Amino acid sequence: MPKDSSIKSVLIIGSGPIIIGQACEFDYSGSQAARSLREEGIKVVLINSNPATIMTDPMMADKVYLLPLTVESIEQILEEHQIDAVLPTMGGQTALNLCKEVDELGIWQKYNVRLIGVDIKAIDKAEDREQFRQWMIQLGVPVAPARTANSFLEGKEFAQEIGFPLVIRPSFTLGGTGGGFVHSKDELDEALQRGLQASPIHEVLVEKAVLGWKEFELELLRDSNDNVVIICTVENLDPMGIHTGDSITVAPAMTLSDTSFQDMRNKAIMMMRDLGNFAGGCNVQFSQNPANEELIAIEINPRVSRSSALASKATGYPIAKIAAKLAIGYTLDELENQITKTTSAFFEPALDYVIVKMPRWNFDKFKGADQTLGLQMKSVGEVMAIGRTFPEALQKACQSLENDALGLGYYGKSLMSSEQLLERMKTPTWDRIFRIKDALMAGVSVKHLHQMTYIDKWFLNQINDIVTLEKQLLEFDLNTVPNDLLSEAKKMGFSDMQLTHLLDCEEDEVYAKRKALGITRTFKMVDTCAAEFEAKTPYFYSTFDTENESKPTDKKKVIVLGSGPNRIGQGIEFDYCCTHGLQAIQESGYEAIMVNCNPETVSTDFDMADKLYFEPVFWEHLWEIIELEKPEGVIVQLGGQTALKLAKRLEEKGVKIIGTSFDNMDIAEDRGRFSDLLKDLGIPYPNYGTAYNTDDAIEVAKEVGYPVLVRPSYVLGGQRMRIVINEEELETSVLSLLKHLPGNKILIDHFLDRCQEAEIDGIFDGDDFHVMGVMEHIEPAGIHSGDSNALLPSFNLTPLEVTTMEFYAEKIARALNIRGLINIQFAIKNGQVFVIEANPRASRTTPFIAKAYQVPYLNIATKVMLGAKKLKDFTIEKNLKGFAIKEPVFSFNKFPGVNKELGPEMKSTGEAIRFIKDLRDPYFRTLYKEKSMYLSK
Repeated sequence: MPKDSSIKSVLIIGSGPIIIGQACEFDYSGSQAARSLREEGIKVVLINSNPATIMTDPMMADKVYLLPLTVESIEQILEEHQIDAVLPTMGGQTALNLCKEVDELGIWQKYNVRLIGVDIKAIDKAEDREQFRQWMIQLGVPVAPARTANSFLEGKEFAQEIGFPLVIRPSFTLGGTGGGFVHSKDELDEALQRGLQASPIHEVLVEKAVLGWKEFELELLRDSNDNVVIICTVENLDPMGIHTGDSITVAPAMTLSDTSFQDMRNKAIMMMRDLGNFAGGCNVQFSQNPANEELIAIEINPRVSRSSALASKATGYPIAKIAAKLAIGYTLDELENQITKTTSAFFEPALDYVIVKMPRWNFDKFKGADQTLGLQMKSVGEVMAIGRTFPEALQKACQSLENDALGLGYYGKSLMSSEQLLERMKTPTWDRIFRIKDALMAGVSVKHLHQMTYIDKWFLNQINDIVTLEKQLLEFDLNTVPNDLLSEAKKMGFSDMQLTHLLDCEEDEVYAKRKALGITRTFKMVDTCAAEFEAKTPYFYSTFDTENESKPTDKKKVIVLGSGPNRIGQGIEFDYCCTHGLQAIQESGYEAIMVNCNPETVSTDFDMADKLYFEPVFWEHLWEIIELEKPEGVIVQLGGQTALKLAKRLEEKGVKIIGTSFDNMDIAEDRGRFSDLLKDLGIPYPNYGTAYNTDDAIEVAKEVGYPVLVRPSYVLGGQRMRIVINEEELETSVLSLLKHLPGNKILIDHFLDRCQEAEIDGIFDGDDFHVMGVMEHIEPAGIHSGDSNALLPSFNLTPLEVTTMEFYAEKIARALNIRGLINIQFAIKNGQVFVIEANPRASRTTPFIAKAYQVPYLNIATKVMLGAKKLKDFTIEKNLKGFAIKEPVFSFNKFPGVNKELGPEMKSTGEAIRFIKDLRDPYFRTLYKEKSMYLSK
């Protein structure tokens, strides 16, 4: 049937600030849905409180409300707009829960707004644990033995009935919040209380644990005619017991028999068709007993899920885009396949490649955190890799992680003994996949590892193939290694950097040898249908094959480097920057090429760039793309520290860096060089010195005076920064830095205690300097800017202090010959302005300022970088009545018992924006009172 013509306007509810368990994958889905509905001529109104995402950019919707996700905000929107329908399935659990709350208060009915995509009954059926269990029993779909409890005593009673081990699953939560395993009576009380408190309806499912069983996810679409397609079948490498968000996952499923797959498929389709009023994307999770292939249903999510973004990128099938069209009445057979442009959307993708998703953790930010993985999600981001085989995709995923892995393995670091490795296998931790490889290298058998980890032997044997090849390579050096062995190593995903450790040579030597032998990357298209139909989408991955499917055009090209996996200190804000950058490049007449490995982002959507390379932001992969495409240059300013770290290699290879030169960026990033520059410019800065060892550090600290701030160069998010007050603390901090960042220059500067902190984001075009915004931190100096509440514009600084900051900022931009963006941070004490640091790139606050002032600053900055425009070519009108507050959001609830005290190392996972009319606002007054109390101590 055609679309419902009575729907003229739709409200999309977003997912709010980034937290562990609900990240930018929902902003990706919401953005795609908004674009999809506007294609149909429907007015889209969007609510989300997250300023860092492209979803809340004016280009995405007809009207964007940057408001808290509350019932009051929804009612305000309904009073101001004639809304026909609300689409709640794109904003994760937050949107579903809010939609349900609004419904219970009769507000949808009051304003004559109908739910599309899903109704409340379907939400309850899927999200309420007891309703889901009873529903499965009625359908004849097996589930684990369980009982639902609404009180602590009920939970204890049911636990005794079912027996241990148990799983506690709270209703209406996400990311496994409040869930956990209970192995004995001693653990029960605390787990029950935590689960009941986490559930918004004070309800938990007490369920028999099926530890060691295999876990699978199916991503499906259903339309109003009950047509169902399975877009992707994802297998968790990790067995049941680890949250899917913390599991390494693989697509297509590798160890599923056809009989079992058909059984799972039939059950999923039956569940979808019996869900009720539902049209859109859905995620169904199953568990399988590896001994007899017995299947049980775990849960169904009546919305696009965390895995929907992954499945979209894995298959090239835009799930959220199609789901939005299904919600307004279309059927699958009426819609066009977005990839082939010749077939309908009523088809199931076929993959001729392997996808590996690997989570990214930030345990280093949560000292003392329990690093054991379980039912409650703990990862902060993820990467996706594409290869022709599982080993190749696995190694590419490891290279994408931004944690010093060169592939499956850390080289040059001390290995554990076999006994230590086996002890580590008893509990799943973030690095278990690396430890499995180490154990196999040490001679531990696949059978033994399977018994300890319950990971399927197929995966372990594949990893053992990597180990076998690595052992063969160790018998040679670069001059003696057989050509066919080198070729096999590259096909198995070994990076040139891995090979330098195995063959005792330099990276450039490996590349030169394999290039001479013709062992170079070819690029394959992600086409959703395994080349059965011709695809039109320029979306590529690299492998080592004979045919290259990526044909460079004659147009002038610019490559944008993305920021890799989300992590604390480098999050979704850089996706916003890259997306705007791509658009500005296209508007300036260039072909825009995107390189990134993050499946959660809008910038890696199949139709955002002229060409997308879904590859690790890792030197070797980038270099071969550059050799193929021969771009005019590469933009590194938009991809955070990940992209910036590759600038030196680009400079050495003679590749043009669009915007600020490498040397000038290096001055800003190298703490010592930057302080020397400030000295030459006559700009005040804290007394400092540089050190490479503890003896140097002690001498420097004596000269500059305690307390001192100890920090390395070239880091982001305040990584490993410490404020120390004596020699003993200094020695401990420096030793830690030398261990984790060997060879890195350490800056030790006097810490300006009890002073105000502020920052400026600006754009310089070589002639003119434009101050985008002056943000004043509410918290005092010593707390990382990413963890500070901050006001735009400044609220307490004198006009002289602000003018001085702007004068210094322009002076630094001119000295560094900046082209494009720069962020400068200041400390103000007793009326004197000190410069703390400068970041010659897009900063964490750039999107916030752009949203608050309603100015497309990233578009402007990119055109300035390209030399396509000057600042004088733009009419910039800032539009902010009152003030905008940046509110950091934390995920400490995922790490019980961790020290929540804030300091120079960033710990927040996301942020919200709050607009206030004036400084009498109660929220602001509370924040400022807390700051005043601190300063008066």
